[in-house]
Amino acid sequence: MAIGVKVMKRPERQVSYVRATLKGMVLTFKHMFEKKVTMQYPEEKSTDRDHGMGEWSISPRWRGTHRMLTDEQGRSKCVACGLCPQVCPANCIKLVPGEDEQGNRYPLIYEIDEFRCVFCGYCQEVCPEEAIHVGVHFENSEYSRDRFVYDLERLQSQTHAVSTLWDPTDPRGE
Repeated sequence: MAIGVKVMKRPERQVSYVRATLKGMVLTFKHMFEKKVTMQYPEEKSTDRDHGMGEWSISPRWRGTHRMLTDEQGRSKCVACGLCPQVCPANCIKLVPGEDEQGNRYPLIYEIDEFRCVFCGYCQEVCPEEAIHVGVHFENSEYSRDRFVYDLERLQSQTHAVSTLWDPTDPRGE
C-alpha cells in the first residue's frame, strides 16, 4: 500500500490572524457567562445538586477496588484453584493454597497489589466460584504504599457493591 502525501500550498499573501483571535475571544466570553458545571469534589458530591446534565453516576464499565465474597459461615468462597494469578496480566495476585482435614481447599495467603493491578477484570471472569469481584469503589486513598496490598481479611471486609459489567449467567455477553 502506497503512502499518499498531501501537498499544502503556503498562502501567497500576508495572512492576518486577527480574525481567528477575535473568534477565539468571542468563544471564551460566551463560556464565561454560561452556568458552571464544575463539581468541587470531595466537599461536594453528585447527590448535592443537579448540574443540568442529569445526575452524575459511575459508568457501568467502571472497575474499582477488589472484593472477596464469603459464604454463609463467613469463610472465603475462594477454593485456591490458582486461575486468577495465572490469568492476571499484571502479576499482582499472590495466592498460596491450603487444605483442611476434610480436603477442602482454601487460600492460606491471598493478596492483591492494587498499585500493580490494571483492573482488567480477568480475575473475576475466570473465577469458578465467583469469589473475587472488582467493585465500584473508587475512593481508596491511603497514607502509605503498603496499604494498597489487600490481604484476604481486607478483601473480605470490603462492603462496596460489585461491578455489574460481567454477568456470570451470560458469560458470552449476549
